[in-house]
Amino acid sequence: MNVLEARLAKLSLKGDQRAFAELVGLYQDKLFHMAYRMLSNRQEAEDVVQEAFMRVYRNLERYDETLKFSTWIYRIATNLCIDKLRKRKPVYSLDAESTDHEGLDGYSMIPSDNRTPESETLLSETQQIIHQAIASLPPKYKTVMMLRYIEDLSLQEISEVMDIPVTTIKTRVHRGREFLRKKLEYKL
Repeated sequence: MNVLEARLAKLSLKGDQRAFAELVGLYQDKLFHMAYRMLSNRQEAEDVVQEAFMRVYRNLERYDETLKFSTWIYRIATNLCIDKLRKRKPVYSLDAESTDHEGLDGYSMIPSDNRTPESETLLSETQQIIHQAIASLPPKYKTVMMLRYIEDLSLQEISEVMDIPVTTIKTRVHRGREFLRKKLEYKL
């Protein structure tokens, strides 16, 4: 795959729009899912994916063919997500119980575009609890945990994506697990 991606990047750099469209096709869904998991907002995730591809296109000459293309594009998208998370100002806590709806918290009040009654019943309570716990992690741990356990990247790949040492990644994964263990200790 790396050879194909490098070839598509070279062709795109020469102005081949079909080659760039293939790159978009290869990564569009993957980047969206990663961004959506990090941001928990469909519109922001779509914006991140679009901006990531614009940056890739504008900076194709900077792509180092000795590295995996996936690492490069994930780094761009991850950094954009982190920037969006940093710029957010919390309006209220989703964990707090709603004053208007007894027994419901903010998470249960968020509308979803793609949930149907069937899919909602299939979604287990355990998955919801874990997702909420991951979403509540500080951004530096949330990013690492998403890339490691949701996107299934290796520690080395995460290190390359985030441009920080592998030892730091290991520490953040460990601390992220500890945060999750404490959050989930009495819920599961």
